[in-house]
Order: sequence, then C-alpha cells, then structure tokens
Amino acid sequence: MKSFLSTCTTGGCGAKIGPGELSKVLSGLPTFENPHLLVGFDASDDAAVYQINEETAIVSTVDFFTPMVEDPRTFGRIAATNALSDVYAMGGTPLFALNLVCFPEQEDIGILGEMLAGGAEKLQEAGVTLCGGHSIYDREPKYGLAVTGQINPQKIWLNNTPKMGDQLILTKPLGVGIVMAALRGEMAEPMAIEAALASMERLNKYAAEKMHSFPVNACTDITGFGLLTHAREMAGEDVSLVIYPSQLPLLPQAYTYAEGYLLTAAGQRNRNFMEGAVDFGDIPFALQELMLDPQTSGGLLFSVPREVAQEALNAIREGEPQATIIGEVVSREDLPILLR
Repeated sequence: MKSFLSTCTTGGCGAKIGPGELSKVLSGLPTFENPHLLVGFDASDDAAVYQINEETAIVSTVDFFTPMVEDPRTFGRIAATNALSDVYAMGGTPLFALNLVCFPEQEDIGILGEMLAGGAEKLQEAGVTLCGGHSIYDREPKYGLAVTGQINPQKIWLNNTPKMGDQLILTKPLGVGIVMAALRGEMAEPMAIEAALASMERLNKYAAEKMHSFPVNACTDITGFGLLTHAREMAGEDVSLVIYPSQLPLLPQAYTYAEGYLLTAAGQRNRNFMEGAVDFGDIPFALQELMLDPQTSGGLLFSVPREVAQEALNAIREGEPQATIIGEVVSREDLPILLR
C-alpha cells in the first residue's frame, strides 16, 4: 500500500488555485443582488455573511485540501483548524460543521477514520457540533469542512477596511509551506516539523477571542496566498500597508530552508500575482519567499488603532507567544505593499 502522502501531488493550502487565475474566473460570474448578503465572493473576504435580523447574521465558509503530513489524524486536525479559521477571521463564532471527504477506494478505510477523528477533536475543542457531511471516492485523499457560524452584523471584521495609522498584528509565525517542502524532501529537522505542526493545529479561536475586547478595523487569516497577497487584499484601493520584514515571526529553520530553495509552486504563483504590487528591493530572496509562502492554517492579521496595538498584542501573546506587530497602515503610495 502506498503511503498517505505518496498519492498526493501537492498538499495543504499550497494546493489552492493561484490568486490571479481565481480572480479571472470569479470576475466572469454573475453578481447576486440580495440586501441580506452583507459579504459575498465579490469582496475576496474570508467567508460569506448573510443577515437574518438586526442582531444576527450567518457566517458561512468551506475549505478542504490534500494532506501535507503523513499521519492522517494530524492531517484531520490541521484541516479542521484551517476550515474554522475563516469564521474567526470575520469576528464570528462557529456553530456547526459538515465534513467534506474524498478518499481512494483501494486505500485502508482505517486511515479515513483517523482523518475524521482528528477533525472531530478540533471541532470538539472549538465547541462546534459536527452534523454530518458528504464523501466520494477519488484518486487522492482530501478533507475539509463546511462551517456555519453566527455574528452580530454590526461587528463584522472585514478584510479590506484598515484605517490610516493602524498597526498590523500577525498572530502566527510564517514558513509552514517551506517547512513542509523540506519535510517532503526528507530534509526537515524534527524541531522545525514539530513547530510547524503545532502552529497549524492551533485554533485561531483564542487570538480572535482576545481581540473582541479591542477595536478591530480589519482582519484576515493568512493562508494559501501568503502574507503579501492577503496584505494586498487588505490594502484595497485606499491605503498602503507597510510591512517590516525584519520583524516577521518565523518558524524554526524556515529561513534556512528558503535559502536552500526548498520552495513551493504556490509560492511562485503568489510571486507572479504580486508583480507590480510590491518592490522587494534588496530584501534577501529567502525572506521574500517567506512573505510569499502559502500558509496552511496560518495566523490572523489584524489592523488595529495604534493606541491599542501593544495592549492587544500582549493579550494575544498569552496564547500566541510569537505574535508580533509587523507593520502599519499609511496613506496610499505608488504601491499597495511597501517593505521598510
């Protein structure tokens, strides 16, 4: 029997269709005018939001991918953590979820059981009810969830509404995609693997809950499009985001692996999409790659008023010790993303 990973050509959020290709497809779809739809796919936000009444709206998202680790239970935990993240990134509370499963017919069914058990563990930790799901046979295993949550329609965290003077807080370290590339190449050190897995399995629930006590002007989670592409979405058309490359939190050995060109195809797609939107100047190639690296189950990027940023960071660090202020929001300059 083949190993769990050997059947997959790519894994995690690195399997996502590139942002450039995806935007072309979505731009051709008809728009749906509905006064109750507060956030739809036209906004490139993390989840859809549909208003029920003055005090309640539904948050809905779906996410799934192929494995990036050999252990199916670990993969299940990561996939569930990642799927839940979009609800947290909108400021919502996830309520229930449905499994989405693709699995090879000839594979050991016990592996499927381990995948689902891992996902159920994280749902239980999050206080989310598993209600069922859908499964099909496929050549590659894939797993994820459709998640439904609730939110006050007056308290939605959008991804593209930062304000000038805000500071940017990143809650998790970068480098997951590169460490997983090193793992596939059998070159990753145990310490790096352990740190990457722990980061991917850690729910964004805890950082989001801390931030409900502070004003949040914008928020997104950093996933397959990498830090810079998600930051570009946050900048929108009105402001520029300044990123401090020297302040970025990184996973152990991720910089070394990037220097050794243990890279991903998704990272290259992200680089292509960012052409003309950022000037790397004399930034070392390895650090460029870490800013473009696809993050599976990455952290949250918050844009918050400067006067509360340090207090908010201190609160987040109770559960995310590597959380860092990585930049600021300035008036619009020539490029949406500036590196200083």
